[in-house]
Amino acid sequence: MNILFVCTGNTCRSPMAKAIAKQRFKGCCVDSAGIHASLGEPASDMAREVSEKYNLDLSDHKSQPLTADLLEKQDLILAMSKSHKNAVLSLSADAACYTLGEYANMVKDISDPFGGDFDIYERTFLQIEEYINALPI
Repeated sequence: MNILFVCTGNTCRSPMAKAIAKQRFKGCCVDSAGIHASLGEPASDMAREVSEKYNLDLSDHKSQPLTADLLEKQDLILAMSKSHKNAVLSLSADAACYTLGEYANMVKDISDPFGGDFDIYERTFLQIEEYINALPI
């Protein structure tokens, strides 16, 4: 199964989600992208620090923009918010796209921690982890 996590810049939420999911779903091919991402940016410093605390390594992460070609290769696309989901569906109306929250039967979207401190990033990381652990995969 090919799973794609989508956020805005592909430097915070979706890289953390990708790392968590790769550890959890060993048989899946997991990737991430951003609807407004530049190509080749590293994960944010705070995303790397929080991930390291939980023994996940984001040091090799390079951001990538969301494209129709990338979407075609995916079995499941999990967006961090409704606006990300809408952006995915505007590129590919028949994409199997859900918000991470709705697919995990949770209520909230994943808020953007960009610019926040370690505690904000850690809360975001733990929310993403909780949602991923609840996925029916």
